[in-house]
Amino acid sequence: MTTGETPTPAPPPRRIGAAAIGMATALLFLGLLGHLLAARAMGGSRVAYVHHVLGFFFIAALTGLPLLGLARLFWRGRRGVTLLAFAAVQALLGLLVYANQLQPR
Repeated sequence: MTTGETPTPAPPPRRIGAAAIGMATALLFLGLLGHLLAARAMGGSRVAYVHHVLGFFFIAALTGLPLLGLARLFWRGRRGVTLLAFAAVQALLGLLVYANQLQPR
């Protein structure tokens, strides 16, 4: 850059599309549903539901922080990708919790 040039401003961050938000909402709902079905498979007591819902939020916190770090490293400014990755992990883990509860003991 020479002294007479003005720097170009950075582009504004892209907005998250409605399709990405809708897909992420559906995936998060699927993950929570897996936990609720696992609680019902345990017998459906109040304690089972409370533990599984709290487990959903605990897993969300534990997986969300590393995904946030990966997002800052690899896809900075692409919030829709980060949101979809987070929701997909939650759906996968929720279904794994349910499948684990169905295993015969």
